[in-house]
Amino acid sequence: MNKRQLLRATALAASSLLLAGTAAAQEFPPKKPVTLVVGFAAGGAADAAARLIAKKLGENIGQSVVVDNKGGAGGNIAHQFVDNAAPDGSVLLFGSVGPLTIAPHLMKLSYDPFKDLAPISGGVNFPNVLVVHKGTGVKTLAEFVQLSKKKPGSVDFASTGAGSASHLAGELFNQRAGIDMVHVPYKGGAPALQDLLGERIASYFAAPPTAMPHVETGKLIPLATTGLTRPAYLPNIPTVAESGFPGFEALNWYAFVAPGKTPAPLLDRWNKEIVKVLNDPGVKEALLKHGLTPQPTTRAEFTAFMKKESTQWAAIIKERKLTAD
Repeated sequence: MNKRQLLRATALAASSLLLAGTAAAQEFPPKKPVTLVVGFAAGGAADAAARLIAKKLGENIGQSVVVDNKGGAGGNIAHQFVDNAAPDGSVLLFGSVGPLTIAPHLMKLSYDPFKDLAPISGGVNFPNVLVVHKGTGVKTLAEFVQLSKKKPGSVDFASTGAGSASHLAGELFNQRAGIDMVHVPYKGGAPALQDLLGERIASYFAAPPTAMPHVETGKLIPLATTGLTRPAYLPNIPTVAESGFPGFEALNWYAFVAPGKTPAPLLDRWNKEIVKVLNDPGVKEALLKHGLTPQPTTRAEFTAFMKKESTQWAAIIKERKLTAD
């Protein structure tokens, strides 16, 4: 074999290896079990939704889909883990509103959600519900705004932590209503709810499953929900948008993303499978029982949604001079 033939043979071998590697990287379903990373502890809304969806995904693709809970830092640990994962379609992230569209404007992160993570599809969403204790003496959102304006700086609201979805919902309402509620961050929903029930805090933008049992017993007064429309499971509570603040929307949401260098064909295939699961009647019914509304989208639709959310929260964070502390 002469030198020219040797070079040609070497080039062909390299090309074959490259094609084989590319094919392996785009293999679907992946030969190894799929990991769906969740940034919160087992037992919460994100975990419940992820497990419901993962089970059906596994059945549909004929491969195990295992939920891996990596809690901490408001979900940022999980997002950083997936940023560093192999982009072969075997690792997905059930990403959330905070790390994807709020935290980047509050703190320095080791990843850029729009560069280091690849959007696949929306997952589920749910609004918060603004609740107050009976001692406030208010029964409607209009009365709550009047109270806040009458006593500026004396009405407070709880959240599950600085930079959380419940925090930003309150700050967005401050802006839209022209009031100045005082933010009181808690380390989770349980202590926030405890202080609200004890009338040590005036209000709380709470997750419906957390608040509604106490609404039903009459201990808390629901004023409004934070989605554009009333969720099917809360038909009698008006939205902030229909209560004098058109267009107001502050949702909690979880969505599917992958490592940023995941090949487009794999992202497209995962989108197809995830949308199929989210449209499954049995899955939809189970999610709704948990107070979660399925949000299947195309990749482009979810990318646009993420950008819209990021823009909105960036503006609020800047205007309200918010920090992560």
